[in-house]
Amino acid sequence: MINIEKLKQKKSTEELLEFGIINIDKPSGPTSFKISEFVKKRLGLRKTSHFGTLDPKVTGVLPIALNRACKLTGYFIGHDKEYVGIMRFHKETELNRIQEVINKKFIGKIKQIPPVRSRVARREREREIKKFRLLEQKGKDILFIAEVEGGTYIRKLIDDLGKELGTGAHMLELRRTRAGIFNENKSINLYDFEKAVEEYKKGNDKFLKEIIIPAEEIVKKVYSIVQIKEDNLKKILTGKLIYKKDLKKDERLKKEEIIGIFCNKRFVGMYRVINDKDIFAKPEFVMQEITNKK
Repeated sequence: MINIEKLKQKKSTEELLEFGIINIDKPSGPTSFKISEFVKKRLGLRKTSHFGTLDPKVTGVLPIALNRACKLTGYFIGHDKEYVGIMRFHKETELNRIQEVINKKFIGKIKQIPPVRSRVARREREREIKKFRLLEQKGKDILFIAEVEGGTYIRKLIDDLGKELGTGAHMLELRRTRAGIFNENKSINLYDFEKAVEEYKKGNDKFLKEIIIPAEEIVKKVYSIVQIKEDNLKKILTGKLIYKKDLKKDERLKKEEIIGIFCNKRFVGMYRVINDKDIFAKPEFVMQEITNKK
């Protein structure tokens, strides 16, 4: 099992800020972009990027990548999300009837067109609903939990459900409780984030180190990891292909699979498996020497 706390102690705060992730508990009001920019300015970083947009009124899990960890966001945005929320039906409807329609029409692969106000092209696309369960009812308001494929619009899901039932429905409140491997139990609110930053600026980095997750450990939790020899590390860090002779042991991985490459404990980068004769993988993102520059 990975001991993230032990790893943190071996890294300087500057190293964590260069290639780390902070799991923010987003409040209602600001956009995801504004939260990302707020973290960037408070920490004095070159750049930050969030892992999947939340509507301004939606609260919950919003992982923020720091500096070079921004290169990893594309590898995690599509992962499953979990939400808890309240939807309001325009006519009081029996809970069992709603759940029956959900089980029949809104579980598994569904077709969805993004809402009018979304920034993406409004074309039909397929998304998977893994769980959509009603928990409690109070008049027209129903508490629910849903686990969905990344890129699913919950507001549109509820609107489509209301249309299917012929009653109409809309979302009242929504909270994201999980985004991939990030969950609300390990998130930090903006007030505590601010306190950690203030302490850091006074010379006490203990609290800030506690809230930054080393980005390479997130890679280890999600992707297959392959170890390479040290022989050609310098060349590999310039973006060269990885050959089968560079591997520490024979690897049986599928062509086109995305993997994390390490040289002992050092994170080398994200690669795509090629398996073409002597070539094992080609680079997608290579992690060169970390500088202490912010």
